[in-house]
Amino acid sequence: MSEKITADYRTRRRHLLDGARDAVDRVARERPARLAIVIFAAVILVLTGLLRLPAATASGTPAPVIDALFTATSTVCVTGLTTVTTATFWSPLGHFLISLGLIVGGLGVMTLASILGRAVSRHVGLTQRMLTANENQSSLGEVGSLLRAVVIVSLSAQAILLVILLPFFLSKGEALLTGLWHSYFMAVSIFNNGGFVIMPEGLAPYVGNWTLTIPIMMGTIAGAIGFPVILDMWRNRNRPAKWSVTTKITLTTYLLLWVFGAIAIALVEWNNTRTLGSLNLSERINASLTLSTDARSTGLATVDVSEMSETTWLLLDGLMFIGGGSASAAGGIKVTTFAVLILAIRAEARGDRDTETFGKRLPAEVLRLAIAATFAGTIMVMTGTVALLQLTDFGFSRVMFESISAFATCGLSTGITPYLPTGGKVTLALLMFFGRTGTMTLAGALALRNRRRTIRLPQERPIIG
Repeated sequence: MSEKITADYRTRRRHLLDGARDAVDRVARERPARLAIVIFAAVILVLTGLLRLPAATASGTPAPVIDALFTATSTVCVTGLTTVTTATFWSPLGHFLISLGLIVGGLGVMTLASILGRAVSRHVGLTQRMLTANENQSSLGEVGSLLRAVVIVSLSAQAILLVILLPFFLSKGEALLTGLWHSYFMAVSIFNNGGFVIMPEGLAPYVGNWTLTIPIMMGTIAGAIGFPVILDMWRNRNRPAKWSVTTKITLTTYLLLWVFGAIAIALVEWNNTRTLGSLNLSERINASLTLSTDARSTGLATVDVSEMSETTWLLLDGLMFIGGGSASAAGGIKVTTFAVLILAIRAEARGDRDTETFGKRLPAEVLRLAIAATFAGTIMVMTGTVALLQLTDFGFSRVMFESISAFATCGLSTGITPYLPTGGKVTLALLMFFGRTGTMTLAGALALRNRRRTIRLPQERPIIG
């Protein structure tokens, strides 16, 4: 009798597991965007629970729920905004958990969903391939190789950064193991555009230190231009003319914004004694270049952002909102979106029928997607700003800066985040989550379909402007 009961139990358990597997398989193939968001939220909740462990804090007492949730969201969304001091509040276990969250978040929403979908169904469904290909600008047939390339590039870049950073930490007099640990954490934080700092003194003492800031800038750019761009550049390393339009637009726009941002920041802050004014020429150039780089995603500032003028805050708002490349660790509306809007404006101003760049014509639906992404991002930032204005007594400039930083998963702060009420912290956490999952992924999660109408309505052009 007992053997029969055991056999029946095993049969029912196998049927339940098979049913659950089939259900997840069906969702992975039919609604991958929704699955991606669910997985991302689940990772955040798991990390929140782990950070609540007494062993994860330096004091040995459980972290407050809101601080654990905020840190987990900021970690997985690779943002860097914090409500507690990362270096002193968390224990080595907490720091290790944060580094793992940064690695997972840096791999990206659709990449993570595709990897897990493969593990469940042993293949990537057509719909999922289409979404992943769209996210990474690749063809359907190379999704598998792209996923492998993402993991290999990510881990290799972080290993290279670790080696480059190690001499800096050893030069500070740190022991080898301590230097390796700090190099590992900062390499993960930099490449994944996380913005977390493990040194108790922060980065301010190292303003103008090219040994540290060059790896920060190069690692940030590598993580922010996007895996498809890196893969395309590698495959056509001897034939730049064969680079895709995405690669050319991303590199050109990113470089122009980087140079423009550095010059603008230097001009505005040059005589501000609380930021650049007290530095020598080399340090001023270094700090301007570093901030222009990190304003795009990483948020690792070597000068005090809270002491900058409101003019500089507005410049940084624009840089953060644009963000980095598509399918990268960076946030924002993405440089390709910004470039498409500029190209469309130029075409309209010149009276051109098509939007063209680098000898190619951009499809009309690309412009519609760019407009939709920008509008959705603007609505999110406005909603977050209004909510924070209602919940706090902070001024508009600081509140909007914090909202854009959260949405763009940048991590720069005017210093008000730790002092926000619980409602304000939840608001920023939601902005980080939806900013990281992406406006297009969110749209796909709500309605994954492409309407093709046989009958089209007559055309009439309304007056604009």
